[in-house]
Amino acid sequence: MARWRKLGIIAGAGALPRRLADAASGDGAPFVVRLAGIADANFSAFPNAECGLAEVGKTIRTLKDAGCDAVVLAGVVRRPDFSQLKPDWRGAALLPQVIAAAAKGDGAMLSVLVETLEAEGFFVIGAEEVFGGLSAPAGALGQHAPSDENWADIRKAAAIISALGPFDIGQAAVVASGHTLGVEAAEGTDGLLQRCAGFPPSARGGDKRNGVLVKRPKPGQELRVDLPTIGVDTVVNVEAAGLSGIAVEAGLALLIDREAIIREADARGLFVFGFTAAEVKQP
Repeated sequence: MARWRKLGIIAGAGALPRRLADAASGDGAPFVVRLAGIADANFSAFPNAECGLAEVGKTIRTLKDAGCDAVVLAGVVRRPDFSQLKPDWRGAALLPQVIAAAAKGDGAMLSVLVETLEAEGFFVIGAEEVFGGLSAPAGALGQHAPSDENWADIRKAAAIISALGPFDIGQAAVVASGHTLGVEAAEGTDGLLQRCAGFPPSARGGDKRNGVLVKRPKPGQELRVDLPTIGVDTVVNVEAAGLSGIAVEAGLALLIDREAIIREADARGLFVFGFTAAEVKQP
């Protein structure tokens, strides 16, 4: 049984917010706050309202008026142009703190939002608490598994993400034959893979498909928001980049439509694997 009475979903872009709304419906219809100009899923089947990204006061008031006592932040929200925001009075009061946190990275900004919601009495929960089927399990998903060469690349990419954590750079890295092809930055995972797709085969160590995309949380990350996520598009982009597969940290990554991901990966001859921290620990 859920530890909350009514769930509020603050919805950014992508499929995740709608998946959570559907999953939460068994405990009563959730209330969805659509972020204006950002949320792109159809929430007409749920009670919902639109709030601007900087309308913090309106968002909190809307959630409380709807009877929500728990909130999940879901979906993609790119760093805004702060000069273009139109905050309400609560957003204006919070904006200096958010801008100061932005200098430390996106993780610090999200922490400010989480702390603000908690100070208003909300439970802030992770997407996997709403729908356990989103969380990546350990081991191979589907017919294919990493080779020994893939494992060497997985360990290196996982170590890169951990090492770059203090700089709040990203949650993904691509390594092929020990060669680091890229690290996720402001462009996101799809942009990283598109960049890697433009490299010649020699960058991957030859003409054959080779290399891995690894996604894991940054050290010290607030795990209730912004967990690494993959979907069917990730699988398609991994193949286009000439890679062998995807590895994510088990229990600390989200799979948008697990069965579709497995089906797509199997059809394309790619592996999707959930690794544990012990499996990627450097000797």
